[in-house]
Amino acid sequence: MAVAELVSKCLQARDMAYCPYSKFPVGAAILTSGGAIITGCNVENASYGLTVCAERTAIQRAIAEGHRSFTAIAVTCDIKDRFVGPCGACRQVLVEFGADWDIYLTKPDGSYKKTSLKELLPLAFSPADLTKN
Repeated sequence: MAVAELVSKCLQARDMAYCPYSKFPVGAAILTSGGAIITGCNVENASYGLTVCAERTAIQRAIAEGHRSFTAIAVTCDIKDRFVGPCGACRQVLVEFGADWDIYLTKPDGSYKKTSLKELLPLAFSPADLTKN
């Protein structure tokens, strides 16, 4: 898988965002261990608490399609002058499926910065913590 393809898919997903309130479209593209790319966009709601972020939309779609193992995610929004990472809630949802993901923070022009979920969510609470005494 070329990173360029993952980045391109997250940019395309951003264009599908439903964000009439914030006017802040976000797109995400997750790479499964099997090589599939699953996309998601943010979906807002007039009852703001019911809004779903792009990253969570993508992971929920992937799970619904039977995927459980992931290697990377690319995330983009319309901020042009800096790279923006997933919100805290999305970071927690992603770590549910492992902390060894590559994270590509992407600008609208397609440039990206590679980081990791471990870097974005240090000392994460994960499923493994539920089995420790």
